[in-house]
Amino acid sequence: MAGAVKKIPMRMCLGCGEMKPKRELIRAVKTPEGDVLLDLTGKKSGRGAYICRSLECFKKAKKARRFEKAFSMQIDNAVYQRMEDELRESGENGE
Repeated sequence: MAGAVKKIPMRMCLGCGEMKPKRELIRAVKTPEGDVLLDLTGKKSGRGAYICRSLECFKKAKKARRFEKAFSMQIDNAVYQRMEDELRESGENGE
């Protein structure tokens, strides 16, 4: 059996717009209940959007309202703040 090459799922970062392997990105999710949160496990159900593991990309995506476009809804500043805190706590690189 010739080595079957496993296809790596690629996703685009909402911050920098680069295509990267899904595993390298963090998934933000809009749950069926309409909550927006970071999904560090990548397993929660709902509409997903991806950002690099950096605060810089998170801030770019927030400023350009890309999360709001991806989820077709307005997002409260408190939600963004919680997501930013989670990103910092998860020990990701960035500022």
